[in-house]
Amino acid sequence: MNTNINGLNINHIDEGTGQLLVLLHGWGSNIDLFAGVVNFAKAKYHVVAMDMPGFGKSDEPKEAMNVDDYVNFVISFIEKLYPDEKEIIFLGHSMGGRIIIKLASGIHDGRIKTGFTIPKVILTDSAGIIPVKTEAQEKRTKRYRFYKNILTKTGLSRLFPQLLDALQKKFGSADYAAASPVMRQSLVKVVNEDLEPFMPSVTQPALLIWGDRDAATPLSDGQKMEKLMPEAGLAVINGAGHYSFLDNPYLYCRILGSFLGI
Repeated sequence: MNTNINGLNINHIDEGTGQLLVLLHGWGSNIDLFAGVVNFAKAKYHVVAMDMPGFGKSDEPKEAMNVDDYVNFVISFIEKLYPDEKEIIFLGHSMGGRIIIKLASGIHDGRIKTGFTIPKVILTDSAGIIPVKTEAQEKRTKRYRFYKNILTKTGLSRLFPQLLDALQKKFGSADYAAASPVMRQSLVKVVNEDLEPFMPSVTQPALLIWGDRDAATPLSDGQKMEKLMPEAGLAVINGAGHYSFLDNPYLYCRILGSFLGI
């Protein structure tokens, strides 16, 4: 299914009946990976998921987006397609969790106004905590800044912008290297925002599901979130990585079903 939100063509799915459950995917992902979760949850819930701007089959944004921009976009999506919904449950993976943390905290652009309430949330291998860099990562960052400084001060970055692009690809993450220019800017804005200050304001019942082998958002992030969110509970799936809902779909759905009453 397709709809136009703020001038962007957005791909989404809409299945099942009941209370609205909105799924938000992670960076570099898309709604196709949620197929198992959708098929499970639609037995009792009205399940909706969209490819967010710049991902899957949806259009790229015209300008770089930060976390607040994605929050605004999710609100616009709901207000257009589901304006009568008064209670909405959110489930997010990785970057989707970032959006939910800010949305559920009620602190967004100073304050947040929506026509719905959020009774509970599910965060799966969620992002939101800025990692402490290792010594090797610090050295890599220093090398990048050193070479970037040379290109900038000598004027080479203006004459040959492809040199700066090549440098960023070399020292950036795989996600950064694979992204388009506007999505690279978005990635930098998104990952550099520390959401820890917002977590104590997420007072809804919050289910945290984590893979103990998650290397992208380590289990320690989930443990910290559990401490910071007043009503959070952490469920760990042994042997699963950053995509715990794909690595062990049976156990993931058992945990999810217990929380949602499926």
